[in-house]
Amino acid sequence: MADKKRADGEGAIYKDRGRWVAALTVGWDRNGRRRRLRHSAKTRKEAADWLAARLAERQRGTLAEPTRQTVREFLEAWLRDWARTSVGPRTFETYSRVVRRYVVPVLGEVPLAKFGPQHLQRLYRPLIEAGHTRTALLVHATLHRALGFAVRWNLLARNPADLVDAPKHRYGEMQALDAEQARRLLEAARGERLEAVYVLALACGLREGELLGLKWEDLDLKEGVLHVRRTLAWVDGGPRFLEPKTEKSRRTVVLPAVALAALKKHRARQAEERLTLGDAWAYPDLVFTTRIGTPLAKSDFIRRDFKRLLAKAGLPPSVRFHDLRHTFATLTLAGGADLKAVQAALGHARLTTTADTYAHVLAEQKRRVARLMDELLGPSLR
Repeated sequence: MADKKRADGEGAIYKDRGRWVAALTVGWDRNGRRRRLRHSAKTRKEAADWLAARLAERQRGTLAEPTRQTVREFLEAWLRDWARTSVGPRTFETYSRVVRRYVVPVLGEVPLAKFGPQHLQRLYRPLIEAGHTRTALLVHATLHRALGFAVRWNLLARNPADLVDAPKHRYGEMQALDAEQARRLLEAARGERLEAVYVLALACGLREGELLGLKWEDLDLKEGVLHVRRTLAWVDGGPRFLEPKTEKSRRTVVLPAVALAALKKHRARQAEERLTLGDAWAYPDLVFTTRIGTPLAKSDFIRRDFKRLLAKAGLPPSVRFHDLRHTFATLTLAGGADLKAVQAALGHARLTTTADTYAHVLAEQKRRVARLMDELLGPSLR
């Protein structure tokens, strides 16, 4: 029998099949049906205590509406209804990749209403133990933003990502090559169709998307300079040419002689390919393409070309293409290059980013300065 003494909006307590049930209306669905929270208890006091707690949550604005969505269904809706129209294509592609590759296979079928901090720890732990701290941090950042919308949309009372410590990225994860290893990689790439990609990556420190987004109009081979004006990203399975990562990323790079020579050789090789294929060549303005003139997809390029060259050069398979950029920065700084000049070459928005990322190299530079002063001043003090 229902509790008739409670006022409208304060819920109801009634007995059903020998148990006490507390119920509270929290809204209406799109079809006009009432959405209710219910709790079954052995005693009336237990039911009343539960109802009082829910009323207090509603008063504080922390009461979540009931949902039968799984984590997968919520994240798909978040990507479709908010992220696709609210963030840039590159960010949307990152969110989609994180959800598809890392979250859904592990936690996709967990009911959203039961999603909590322990689920996140379960998701992060294997990534951290495998040394993929940067990936774990990216997953955390994506879920923190998505689950914030679950709170705003009243599907969760609190953001579970607020209740766990964010994974800490260790900069030691990079695997910069030393000079001898870099030369071995270039030797392995000699004569390869995409040899110039590796020369530019090591000699100029460009990001992968910047390299694959280069057009011939961006190169002045007579003056020996390269202009970074765009980056290539793959969105919804197709190529997109986007603005550089930051304003500082839009930059002019002076080409070393080795890069200039590689580009001239690459242009001649590509001209022969285009002549053979004729009008079927899809992107005549792109510097680096497939054999039919289409943009290079990152996953195919890494799997089919880069990993093969690593093995050919006798280098660890764990080396990432992005580590070639780290190699450029490490070798130039270790060789005495000015920090500000390296920042400009890399296109970092802030000098502190360059300094923090390559602090280990800068520390060695400081020791070299100290040794130099010992050499210059030491004899006079002996």
